[in-house]
Amino acid sequence: MSIFVKWLGHASFQIKADGKNIYIDPYEGEYKEKADLVLVTHSHFDHCDVSKIKKIVKEDTVIICPSDCASKIKGNVRVLEPGGKTEVNNITIEAVHAYNYKRFRSPGNPFHPKGFGVGYVVTVGGKRIYHAGDTDFIPEMKDLKNISLALLPSGGTYTMDNPEAAEAALAINPEIAIPMHRWSSSPEAFRKKVESSSDIKVVILEPGEEYELNETNLI
Repeated sequence: MSIFVKWLGHASFQIKADGKNIYIDPYEGEYKEKADLVLVTHSHFDHCDVSKIKKIVKEDTVIICPSDCASKIKGNVRVLEPGGKTEVNNITIEAVHAYNYKRFRSPGNPFHPKGFGVGYVVTVGGKRIYHAGDTDFIPEMKDLKNISLALLPSGGTYTMDNPEAAEAALAINPEIAIPMHRWSSSPEAFRKKVESSSDIKVVILEPGEEYELNETNLI
């Protein structure tokens, strides 16, 4: 089975696999195709764009989100908190922690407190795809196993920057890593650090670009 992963921009991705269409954090990019599954990591507008979600849902679309988002979204909503797990059309979705402990709005007030949002591990077609959400490099990442593809924020300010995202990639040890939520930062520093220190392949996408994750690699 081939899995097509398109970066729509910011933290927004479209994944096509096994005849199913999955969107993660709808916000940037074009949304012409209806969704079978929508994953939302947290309620900030640039990750939970209700207008985009309305555009892509159909009668049987399943929307998965943490509790803070549920009141904003109409439809077939399933709430997942860190440690939660569910299955939709033979696709397994696990919610994992995503939070800041280094980045704060004000002293003691992180941009993303622990328990506010989540990341996801999506298992489809025998591959495990990790979308980290908005997060620092947190200890829980070291517990992630057998990740095929890691989608990691690297822009700094609200999330990991390039050096921290590289540390996270090395700790998770996926087959492939794609930097996202990049702001104006260059992903080349991330690529250089990761590829010089491991066998992980770094793929750098531009918004709208798509790569194929097949049985052996991303090409």
